[in-house]
Amino acid sequence: MLLNEMTKSGHQSSFGMSTLSVVVPVYNEQEVLPEFHRRLSAVVESLDMSTQVIYVNDGSTDSTLEVINVLRTHYNWVTLVDLSRNFGKEIALTAGLDHAHGEAVIVIDADLQDPPELIPELIHQWRAGYDVVYAKRTTRHGEGMIKKATAFMFYRLIQKVSHVKIPEDTGDYRLLSRRAVEALSQLREQHRFMKGLFAWIGYPQKAVSYQRAPRFAGATKWNYWKLWNLALEGITSFTIGPLKIATYLGLISALGALLYGTYMILRTLIYGNPVPGYPSLLIFILLIGGIQLFSIGILGEYLGRIFDESKKRPLYFLNTCRMAPGSSRPKLAACDRSVLLDQIDKTETISPSLEIFR
Repeated sequence: MLLNEMTKSGHQSSFGMSTLSVVVPVYNEQEVLPEFHRRLSAVVESLDMSTQVIYVNDGSTDSTLEVINVLRTHYNWVTLVDLSRNFGKEIALTAGLDHAHGEAVIVIDADLQDPPELIPELIHQWRAGYDVVYAKRTTRHGEGMIKKATAFMFYRLIQKVSHVKIPEDTGDYRLLSRRAVEALSQLREQHRFMKGLFAWIGYPQKAVSYQRAPRFAGATKWNYWKLWNLALEGITSFTIGPLKIATYLGLISALGALLYGTYMILRTLIYGNPVPGYPSLLIFILLIGGIQLFSIGILGEYLGRIFDESKKRPLYFLNTCRMAPGSSRPKLAACDRSVLLDQIDKTETISPSLEIFR
């Protein structure tokens, strides 16, 4: 009988109810966070699982931290991980995963473009035996044509040049099994492209399709420059293709110079000394110089990453870490100190704009 129940529940703990952790990285999301939490809580409270929701404050400069503290006073399953500064979304995701203790861990953004209502389907596929269940976008409402086109080209490009097959049209919204989270915890590189790391660990993976909604409120934190840097991070982290391109350009340039030199020698032998072609010579020099600078730039990108990795700095530091009651102790000593501080700090300062939670 017990064996049958365990088989039906897939990854369910043999000690009874399964545990779920939801990691939510946030940066200046005060406008959307109350509505996001309302929809998320409606979903998780309907599940037959013990739930921990981890809000990772990535150095917000608005009232996001204050909103999370108010949520903690009303929901005993909310955990706050407050980073010491803005480290970026990829690091914030890592910090959240480091503090997640659930048998299943869901990563989701707070902007409500990814619907929390999809969580039960992700859990269903996890219980069917998949370690990584990722949400695949079928439509991208509220995004401009340029962003859609560049996203389309990026995913197809990285599929072609990388040895790791990163699923197309997917973001960070996904469910990870306990062993997938433990595998990710061993990957501590400084330059992190989480979509690639999710794919790199392997294990059985499954896609769940959904329609991506427009942003509920506030403005996106991702401008085109940040998106370009993220794309560059992904390409340089999971392929040496750019180095090969630089090599091929050098070979092509050398071959072209050899053929052109042969042509000029034969022409001189046949027709005598030609009239000096200064424009063509200038163009040729500029072309070679451009190829050289392009190749040096590619080498610089990879050397810069080697330099960053050689310093072996911690990925992040915590300002505070306030665990939900009943959560297992995290492995980081900094969080132990923040728990003690939380026991001392019994009062929370609540802004008048947050009276909605009272």
